Amino acid sequence: MKDQWNSQQDEIQHVCTMNKRKSNVLNVTKASKLCRIEDNTPVQNVEDEDDDEDEGMFHHEHPFSSPSAGDIGVIESVTLKNFMSHPLLGPVQFGPNVNFIVGNNGSGKSAILTALIVGLGGKATTTNRGASLKSFVKYGESSAEVMVKLRNRGSDAYKDDVYGDCISVEQRITSDGCRTCKIKNKTGHIISTKKEELTAILDHFNIQVDNPVSILNQEMSKQFLHSKSEADKYKFFMKATLLEQMKRDYIHIKQTKALTREQVERQEECLKDLKQLFLQKKEKYESLSALGKMKQTLEDLKRKMAWSLVQEKEGQVQELKNQIEKEQNQGALKEKLLLIKSKATITEKKLQDIQQELEKVKEQEEHLAEESRKLKDEVKLKSKAQKTQELVYFRAENKLKQLEKEQCLLQGRIHKISDSNGRKNHESEHMQRLKKISALKKQLEKLETESTMLNQEIKEKQQALFKGKEEYDKLSMEEKNIQVSLETKVKRKNQLTASRSNRLRRFGDCMPELLESIDRAHAQGRFIKKPVGPIGACISLRDPGLAVAVESCLRGFMKTFCCDNYKDEKVLQELMSPHFPRGSRPQIVVCPFTDRVYNVQSRSVHHDDFPSVLDVLIIDNPVITNCLIDMRSIECILVIKDKAVARRVMQVGRPPRNCREAFTADGDQVYTNRYYTPEHEVLVKYLSGDPEAEIRLLQSEVENYQAQLNRFQLHLSSVKQDIHSMEEKLRGVFIACKRNQESINQVNASITELENIEESQTEDISSLEEEAQENEQKIEQERKNVKEAQNELEKHNKALMEIDRNHKDVKNKREQLADEKEQLKEEQVKAAAECSKLEQTHKIWEKKLEAHQNNIQTKREELALIEEQKEEIEAKAREICPIPQRADRSAESIDREITRLRQKISTQESSHGNQEQVIREYAEALSNYKNKSSQLRELKRFIDRLDNIMTDRQARYKTLRRSLSVRCKLYFNNFLIKLHCCGSMMFDHSNETLSISVKPPGQENDNINDMRSLSGGERSFSTVCFILSLWEITESPFRCLDEFDVYMDMHNRRISLDLLLELSERQHLRQFIFITPQTTSTLPRSPHIKIHQLQDPERESEETLP
Repeated sequence: MKDQWNSQQDEIQHVCTMNKRKSNVLNVTKASKLCRIEDNTPVQNVEDEDDDEDEGMFHHEHPFSSPSAGDIGVIESVTLKNFMSHPLLGPVQFGPNVNFIVGNNGSGKSAILTALIVGLGGKATTTNRGASLKSFVKYGESSAEVMVKLRNRGSDAYKDDVYGDCISVEQRITSDGCRTCKIKNKTGHIISTKKEELTAILDHFNIQVDNPVSILNQEMSKQFLHSKSEADKYKFFMKATLLEQMKRDYIHIKQTKALTREQVERQEECLKDLKQLFLQKKEKYESLSALGKMKQTLEDLKRKMAWSLVQEKEGQVQELKNQIEKEQNQGALKEKLLLIKSKATITEKKLQDIQQELEKVKEQEEHLAEESRKLKDEVKLKSKAQKTQELVYFRAENKLKQLEKEQCLLQGRIHKISDSNGRKNHESEHMQRLKKISALKKQLEKLETESTMLNQEIKEKQQALFKGKEEYDKLSMEEKNIQVSLETKVKRKNQLTASRSNRLRRFGDCMPELLESIDRAHAQGRFIKKPVGPIGACISLRDPGLAVAVESCLRGFMKTFCCDNYKDEKVLQELMSPHFPRGSRPQIVVCPFTDRVYNVQSRSVHHDDFPSVLDVLIIDNPVITNCLIDMRSIECILVIKDKAVARRVMQVGRPPRNCREAFTADGDQVYTNRYYTPEHEVLVKYLSGDPEAEIRLLQSEVENYQAQLNRFQLHLSSVKQDIHSMEEKLRGVFIACKRNQESINQVNASITELENIEESQTEDISSLEEEAQENEQKIEQERKNVKEAQNELEKHNKALMEIDRNHKDVKNKREQLADEKEQLKEEQVKAAAECSKLEQTHKIWEKKLEAHQNNIQTKREELALIEEQKEEIEAKAREICPIPQRADRSAESIDREITRLRQKISTQESSHGNQEQVIREYAEALSNYKNKSSQLRELKRFIDRLDNIMTDRQARYKTLRRSLSVRCKLYFNNFLIKLHCCGSMMFDHSNETLSISVKPPGQENDNINDMRSLSGGERSFSTVCFILSLWEITESPFRCLDEFDVYMDMHNRRISLDLLLELSERQHLRQFIFITPQTTSTLPRSPHIKIHQLQDPERESEETLP
C-alpha cells in the first residue's frame, strides 16, 4: 500500500511538471519540449469564461519562437518501398525552407505525406487513408518500408554524441498489420527499436504528427475547415494550438488528485493502526518501570478479594433470610387454595341444584306427557260422542220433518174428503192410483240402488282423500327438512365466502366485531389479562387430512374463549351480548394463564403408529394448549384414520396406556366398549386449509338441495291439486247422495200419500181428524227431542273445544319444558366443566403450595450451608488479612483484575530479561508513526499547494487561450485584406464554437456574410488564411499542406502562394512542404525554394470496354 501511495504521488508530480513546462511558454524564449501524452480520456469542459474579443488587445511575441529552429526536427528525406501502390519512391530530398511536391494524380504526392505520418509513428487512422496499417502494404507484397531522416544539429540536438547530425527512423509494416521500428544514427547503426525512444525524439523536436498544424491532409481539411459546424472549427483551433491537450492534462491532474485524496484517507486509517501499535509498544515500555507497583497492587487486590468473598456470602445469607421471611409471611397460596375450594363447593352445589332442577323438569315432562296422552284419549272419546250426538240430532230432525209432511198430507186428505160431493169415477181413480204406486215403487228401488252405490263411492273417495292427505303431510315434512338443510348449507357457504377476507367469520358472522370489541376493551384497561379465543382460530393441523377427526373431537370447543379470571369472564359476557343472542353465545372457560404448557408426559398416550390429538395440533399459545388438556384431555385421545384399525386397537385386546378414546378420519368416535358413527357426513367447518374447495362443494350441494326442493315443491303442488280435486268430487258425491235421499223421501211420501188416499175412501173423516191430532202431538214431542238433541250437541262441542284447548296448553308447556331442559343441560355441561377445571386447578395449587413449602425448606438448608461456608471463608480471610477491609467492587471484578495483573506481571517478567528488545520495538514504532504522520502532512500540504497551482494554471490557460484566439483573429483579418475581403472570426469559449464570416469584394454592405456565398477558390483561400493564422501563432519544425490550391483560380492561387512564400521568408528557419497538382512555373527563382516534380505513374494497358 505504501508503494501504491508513493507511485500515486509521483504521478501527480510528473503530470504537474509536464503542465508546468507548457504553462511557462509565455515567459521563456527557449523552445519548449512539449510532452506527448497519448491519452484517449474524453475531453471534459475546463471552466470556461466568455471572452469579449477586443481588437486593441495586447499582442504577445510568438510563444513558440526559438533562435535554434531549423537545426533540429527538419525532414531531410523520405523513402518509400512497396508502400501503397509504389514499389519504390525516393529518396525524396527536402530543402530546409520551402518545398513544393508537384505531380499528377497517382504520382505519389499524398503517399509521401502518408508515409511521413506512418514513418514518424502515427496511427493509420491519423492519415485518413486507411483503417489499419496492413492496408498500406502494396498488393502482392509481404511488407512495406518507410524511412524518414530528421536533422539533429546545433546546441539543442538530441543525444548528438549518440546519433550525430542525422537521425533515421525506419518503419517496417507486414501484411498482417504488424509494425517494427529501427532508429539509426548518422552512420546507419541501430540505436534503439523501442517506441519510447521515438516518442522521446519527437517530444524533443516538438513534432506532433497528429496535429493538423504540422500535417494537414485533404480529409482533415474537409473534416474541420470545410465543415459547416462551428464546433468542428473550434476543435481544430484547440487541437492546433495544443490547448486541447493542455485541457486533458488538467483534467487528468484533477482525477489523479481525487484518487490521491482517497488514498490519503485510507492511509489515515493505516495511521490509526500504527498509532495503536505505537501506544501498545509505549505501554509495554512504560510497564517495565511499573512492575513493582503492579505486584504491590496484586497483593492489595488479594486482601480485598478475601474480604470481598466474605461480604458476598454475608449478602447471600441476608438475602436468603429475607426470602425465607417473605415466603413465610405470604399466605396468598393458602388463601388462593381456600378460594378455589370455596368456588369448587359453590360450583358443585350449583351443579347439584341444576341436576335437581333437571330431575324436576323431567318429572314435570313425564307428568305432562301422561296428561297429554289422557287428554288425547279423552279428545277421541269426546269426538266420538259428539259425532254420535250429531247423528242423533240429525235423525230427530229428519223424523220431525217426516212427521210434519205426514201431518200436511192428513190435513190435505181431510180437506179433500170434506169438499168432495160424491164418489164419482171411483173405480177409474183406484186403478190409476195402483199404477202410480207400482211405478213409484220401481222408482224407489232404483233410487235405493243408486243410494247404495253413492254411499260406496263416498267411502272410497274418503279413503283416497285420507291417503292423499297422509302423502301431503309426509312430503311437507321432507320439504321442510330439505329447506332446513338448504338454509344450513347457504349459511355455511356465506360464512366461508366472508372468510375469504376474514377467516374469523367461519366462527360466526359477528366474530370479527367481537374481537375488535375485546381489543378496545383491553386497550381501555377493562381486562386484567386479555381473553384468548376463539380456540379454533388459534390452532392449526400438521396433517390437513385429519381435519374431520380433530373437529369431531373438539366440536364443542372451536368457538370457546379462555379467560384468566372471573372478572374478565364477566366483562367478556357483556361484550358478547350485542353480538350473540343468549343461548348461542360462545362458551367461556376460566383458567389461570401460564407461559408454559403442562407437563403431561406421564399421563399422555404414546403409540408408535398413531398420534394423539395433542400431537397433530400446532398451537402457539400455551393457554390454548392447557385449556384443551384440562377440558378435553387431548393428550389421551388417539387419531386413527382407518375404522377397522381403530376398532382393533381400541376394542381387541388391551387398549394403549392412558388412552380414553379415539377418532377416525371420518369422524367416528371409538371407545373400548362402544362405537359411535355420526348420523350425517361431517364437514370441516373451521380447520379447512382451502376454503375455495369447500365453497365449490357447498355450491354443488346447494344446487342439489335447491333442485330437490324444487322437485318436492312441484310434487306438493300436484298432490295439493289432487286433494282439492278429490274434495270437490267428494263434495259432489255428498250432494248427489243428499239429493238421492231427498228423492227417496219424496217417493216414499208419494207412495204413502197414494196408499192413504186409497184407504181414506173407506175411512171416516172423524178417524182422520183423530190421527191428525195424534200426529200433532208426536210432532210436538219430536220438536222437544230435537231441541234436547241440539242442546246436548252444543254441550258436546263445548266440551270437545275445552279438552282440545287443554291439550294445546299441555303441548305448549311440554315445549317450554323441553327448552328449559336443553338450557339446564347446557348449564349442567358448563358447571361440570367448571367443576372439573376447578378440581384440576385445586390440584395444581395444592402442588404449588407443596412446592412452596419445599422451597422454604430448601432455602433454609441452603442458608445453613452458606453460613458454614461464610464462616470458613471468613477464617481464611483473617489468615490473609487480620483487619477486615471493605471492598468497593464485586469479587468477580476483583478476580478479573487479579487475573489480568497476573498475566501482565507474567508477561513483563518473561520479557524483563530482554529489555533492549522492548526499547527497540518502541523506538521503531515511534519512528514509523512519526514518519507516516510526516508523510501524510507533507502530502496534504502538497495537495493544497497543487490546488493553488491548478487555480493559477487554469487562469493562465484562459489567458493563453484568449491571447491565441485574439492573435489568430488579427492574423486572419490581415490575410483577408490580401483578398480585398472583409471578414471576422468570432470565438465562443463557453459553447466551444468558432464562427468565420466573410464578405466578398463589393459586398461589404450586404447582410450576407456566410462563407457559402464565396466561390470554391475564395473558400479555399479563406481556409489558407485560417491555416496561415494558426501557423503564425503555433510552433512546429515543419509544416505540410496538401493540395491547398485545388479549388482556387489563378488569381487567388497567386495571392495564396505570395502569402505562403512571404510567411516562409519570415520563418526562414522553418521547413514548409506544399503539395499541389498544378504548375509551379510562376514561382520565383530562390535558393530557399525547392521543387520536387514527381513522374507520372506507369499505367498498364487497359482493354477497351464495349
